[in-house]
Formats: sequence, structure tokens, C-alpha cells
Amino acid sequence: MSNPTILVIASFLAALAVGLGAFGAHALEESLSPKRLDTWNTAVTYHMWHALALIGLALISRVFEVDLTWSLNLILVGIFIFSGSLYLLCLTDTSWLGAITPIGGICFILGWILAGWKFITQI
Repeated sequence: MSNPTILVIASFLAALAVGLGAFGAHALEESLSPKRLDTWNTAVTYHMWHALALIGLALISRVFEVDLTWSLNLILVGIFIFSGSLYLLCLTDTSWLGAITPIGGICFILGWILAGWKFITQI
């Protein structure tokens, strides 16, 4: 995926994180248990931070001409798996979805490690 495409996707993901945060705070406040609401907020937090990270990494990639494709893709997948599984867990109360969440976390970790490696070796 090209950097402009990542920037567009990341911008919409950030907007979605704001919307889902507001949805959780207002529409789900009465229907979710405090524990599930906390889980929802964790999903929103990781979602937003990593959407912003995608924007930052895409810009760094362009400015310093370093290929961060793998990092960008892993972080993008991490948002969908980590935050997505937590959103679904909260909305459906399907507890086995919690077993999928760490896969997204591993994607985040690998994405950051690969970015760090690229920075060490190419910048």
C-alpha cells in the first residue's frame, strides 16, 4: 500500500476511533458492565494511538525514504484484530473473542520492532 493510501486509511481510522469512543461513552454506558466498558475504552485507546502511529510512520517513511511497508501493514492488521475483537467482544458478549485479541497485540509489537530495526539500519 502506498503512503498516501495509508494516510487516508489512517485518517478514517482515527475518525472511527473518535466515533466509537463517543458511542461507548454515550450509547453503551448503560448497557455494558463497568468491566466491558473498560474493555471498550482499551479498544478505542489502542485503535486511536495506532491510527496516529500509522500517520506518523507513513510520513517518516516518506521523508526519510525508508520502507516501512511491513510495519504499516502489521499495525493496520493489529488495529483490526486487537481493537476489532474487543469491540465485538463487548457488543456480542462472546468471550472467546478475547483469545483472538493477543494476535493483534503481537502484530502491534512486531510492527514496532520492524520499524525500530528499519530506523537502526536505514536512517
